[in-house]
Amino acid sequence: MDDKKRYLTEAVEPFTPLLAMEEASRCLLCHDAPCSQGCPANTNPAKFIRSIRFKNVKGAVETIREANILGASCARVCPYDRLCEEACSRCGIDKPIQIGRLQRFATDFERAVGMNVLQAPEATKEKVAVIGSGPAGLAAAAKLALDGYSVTIFEEKPAAGGVLTYGIVPARLPQDIVDSEVQYVKELGVGFELNCKVGKDVTLDDLKAQDFDAFMLGIGMQNPKLANIPGFDLDGVTTAVDFLGAAKPSQGNIEVGSSVIVIGGGDVAMDCATTARTLGADKVTVLYRRTYEEMPANRGEVRHVSELGVNFFYGFKPEEIIGEDGKVSSLKAVGFKDDSKLELKADKVVFAIGQVAEDSSEIVELAISLDGKNLIVANEETYETSVPGIFACGDVVNGGRTVVEAVAAGKVAAESIDKYLTSLRETKASNTEIEAEKEGVK
Repeated sequence: MDDKKRYLTEAVEPFTPLLAMEEASRCLLCHDAPCSQGCPANTNPAKFIRSIRFKNVKGAVETIREANILGASCARVCPYDRLCEEACSRCGIDKPIQIGRLQRFATDFERAVGMNVLQAPEATKEKVAVIGSGPAGLAAAAKLALDGYSVTIFEEKPAAGGVLTYGIVPARLPQDIVDSEVQYVKELGVGFELNCKVGKDVTLDDLKAQDFDAFMLGIGMQNPKLANIPGFDLDGVTTAVDFLGAAKPSQGNIEVGSSVIVIGGGDVAMDCATTARTLGADKVTVLYRRTYEEMPANRGEVRHVSELGVNFFYGFKPEEIIGEDGKVSSLKAVGFKDDSKLELKADKVVFAIGQVAEDSSEIVELAISLDGKNLIVANEETYETSVPGIFACGDVVNGGRTVVEAVAAGKVAAESIDKYLTSLRETKASNTEIEAEKEGVK
């Protein structure tokens, strides 16, 4: 398989129908199943596994989609090993049910046969603007559309999906899966305004003038972190945001270099290492400051990266990037807990050490409350901000977690927006009745 094809091909094979039925038959059919309690988005694995077990794949799809509009994406990128699969009762017997692969089987079947289990009613309620088309924004928009609201998503980039489109390697999440999820949201009646940055191309006041009555901020954390060390400005030094954001939309048509060093130990770092290795880098090294046990990346992803021939150095942090003629030539690292020294040859260094939020005051011209990290301060239960009618959720509130947690937050934010607008509607109707009674008395 050539490099580009390997980059674009999913690493995990899908279940065949027979294997899916066999895996589902391992389920113990627990009452009050712990796996369902372990899903942040309430996707109810126990119910859809039971449906697959008894060959009711349509029922499985209905269970998944009614809870999670991004069910196909989450089937591929969820940290199942730390959530529903970790809670599976079979862990005490042999090994957990492969819940992620079963969810993928159901949503793949849905897509293959053109099934559509969700139908939005006519949009007769107020207009809601969702800013950002990442997981939180898509989930909130879908829920609001299903509740009868007229929803428009505003996205500053040319394609929708947020981190799903620009930040996850195709070997884990192919772009056609993301596109199909976005299309699902569109078919619910949600409008999309792409290449439109709220705060620059259009303001909140402009949107209010267009009769938008509520706003949901799901703008994520888009600005990358860079270690402030000597040589960080050399040619060949980049960030995960820029590296992955260039590779996936171009289907791997980027220059990755020959000797690549990835700094970081999370799933994003693993995606960077996978991208570099599958797109032709001769040598890829992951440098992580702590131990293997402390590394937050999904263990399945770490195994996959290791199988690609990627090297790992634990317990080191970058100290200096050395350059020749303005371009990276090597990297010096020092022990995180001791005085060990390390120098590695490199022509590209990718920092995957996290992201930070942009200043949301550029979007919201009002005095929205932010914390010291530029994260939006919102009610933990309702996601209301300090400004009435403006809600926020996802990474820009919690600092960056998982896709499924962003979906869960988007659903809660949508419910809060519904309650807020319903209250305004009822108050307006009540005031109208009172005025009518006064007119009648006169």
